Amino acid sequence: MEIIIFCTYLIIENKEIMSNINRRDFLKRLGLGASVAGLAFAGCEKAAKKGSTDNVITGDIPEDKMTYRVNPKTGEKVSLLGYGCMRWPTVSQESGPDGGEELDQEAINDLVDTAIRHGVNYFDTSPAYCKGRSEGATGIALSRYPRESYYIATKLSNFAPSTWSREASLAMYHNSLKELQTDYIDYMLLHGVGMGNDGMEEFNKRYIDNGVLDFLMKEREAGRIRNLGFSYHGDIAVFDHLLSKHDEYKWDFVQIQLNYVDWKHAKEVNERNTNAEYLYNELARRDIPAIIMEPLLGGRLSNVPDHIVSCLKQRDPERSVASWAFRYAGSHPDVLTVLSGMTYKEHLEDNLRSFCPLKPLTDEDNMFLYETADLMMQYPTVPCNDCKYCMPCPYGLDIPSILLHYNKCINEGNVPASRQSENYRKARRAFLIGYDRSVPGLRQASHCIGCGQCAPHCPQSIDIPAELHRIDGMVERLKREV
Repeated sequence: MEIIIFCTYLIIENKEIMSNINRRDFLKRLGLGASVAGLAFAGCEKAAKKGSTDNVITGDIPEDKMTYRVNPKTGEKVSLLGYGCMRWPTVSQESGPDGGEELDQEAINDLVDTAIRHGVNYFDTSPAYCKGRSEGATGIALSRYPRESYYIATKLSNFAPSTWSREASLAMYHNSLKELQTDYIDYMLLHGVGMGNDGMEEFNKRYIDNGVLDFLMKEREAGRIRNLGFSYHGDIAVFDHLLSKHDEYKWDFVQIQLNYVDWKHAKEVNERNTNAEYLYNELARRDIPAIIMEPLLGGRLSNVPDHIVSCLKQRDPERSVASWAFRYAGSHPDVLTVLSGMTYKEHLEDNLRSFCPLKPLTDEDNMFLYETADLMMQYPTVPCNDCKYCMPCPYGLDIPSILLHYNKCINEGNVPASRQSENYRKARRAFLIGYDRSVPGLRQASHCIGCGQCAPHCPQSIDIPAELHRIDGMVERLKREV
């Protein structure tokens, strides 16, 4: 009962945040959360410390216990943990582009070494990752190993209209081969199909009208692409259309967003999203293996509210908070690999413990997580997955850091809506001081002019300028209310 009261208090206190939510929908959601929370969290104690301290478990990791899944087409044994190369570590330099931040190749090599030593053999990158530098860094790290010992996944990331021509798209493809130091791609994806205001129109311009999909299929026939698939975001009409053409295109795999929140709540998080339950089942009934992205929902499932941390830890004290999400994704039998963008070795090691070997979730475990998801939906966070597709901002804003700080404070109850709030002074101080520490002053939301350049690139369809202006308004109010 205590946790239900806590969640209700948080939501009611944050009236400003909830002002755009229909009252009937709010009451419906609250009622749903209350009805299931008593089942899932009966007997849970109040959290004694912040969730971040419970996110990583220490201990030895076996080097020969990785769980593998078999690609039904090729017979390849693919590690159930795949390395997402979107968030490679950086190092500050006195001079250089992007504020002096460069990829830390030594640290990247060390991460790859650790991953391979423990059985990881699937590495997923893109021309768009790490501001165009991920493929090169990944190629350097992997080139130190025999080519047949690992699988490379990359993407045709021709998002910008300037790259929609056949010439520009093919140039991007050939550059990927060069950067990755290889003459073939194991898993090639059409990147982010369904994005944009008109998903079908953009898909046709990116891949059909220019003959690029025909080209990629011929590259598969020639063996320079071993498996051809696509990653899906947004417009469900595009997803359904591509699956309806499976007999023609013969998709070898499809990459989808799947986690225990998105299984049934994806459309509540973002109306353009589609519940993972539907996506996964549509692939499974066609025997198309699923590659899983965002198992942590952009990190949000490793940084859950304190009371939820307590319940997860009480259920299994030997597991990290994040491990629940990874084990959930990996327990689906038609999943080939689960991607994780691991910047730090401690996160890599924690994930290795989840998959070396995988201990599949039980039906009871799954029910527990679905009830956890119902409760988490009561927290009005911004659905930012920290993909950084919105970056760089032409005015220098650090958009992901702004949104992630806001979400962190929501989860910790540090977004005060009224001076009459019981914890107003503490929450106000935590939000403002944390904001200044997380985001340099010149990169904060106050500098947003609403140009809208960022919004079309967001896979979650967030109205980024509106969210930034709302957060900035809240910051200014908190500064005035001493």
